[in-house]
Amino acid sequence: MILYHGSNIEIETIDLSKSKPNKDFGKAFYLSEEMQQAKEMAAFTVDRFGGKPIITSFEFDKSLLSDRQLKVKTYDGYSREWAEFIFSNRDTDSAVNIHNYDIVYGPIANDKVGRQMFNLREGYIDIDEFMRRLHYMKGITFQYAFCTELAISKLKKI
Repeated sequence: MILYHGSNIEIETIDLSKSKPNKDFGKAFYLSEEMQQAKEMAAFTVDRFGGKPIITSFEFDKSLLSDRQLKVKTYDGYSREWAEFIFSNRDTDSAVNIHNYDIVYGPIANDKVGRQMFNLREGYIDIDEFMRRLHYMKGITFQYAFCTELAISKLKKI
């Protein structure tokens, strides 16, 4: 399968040390099967940091998602477990991942996660309402987080 990464730079070599912590699925290199999602992420990055939108494409053998050589966590849709996982990844002081998955696959949370985390932490909403509010406003869209060097080694730039 082909996966896309949207940014303001061409990705020649993936460097996990440049990935930011406290994202939906932790510190990782994020990709999408949907070109449109990658274009939107590239535009967002350009708005924040300048440059021009660039999409880098990678080939990935999807059968590896069920192979035992990689530890993979999959969320097929919105769920309480997914919401709790996002909250845990985003609500940590650690610069390293709180999990040991090589790849995490699941829905993208909406852009207002920070505000909803505050609401949950302060008791204004419960976890079920938190999950509902995390639904991506443009419809469900999935992402792949490649969290380890082993996972990164399975991507081939094209």
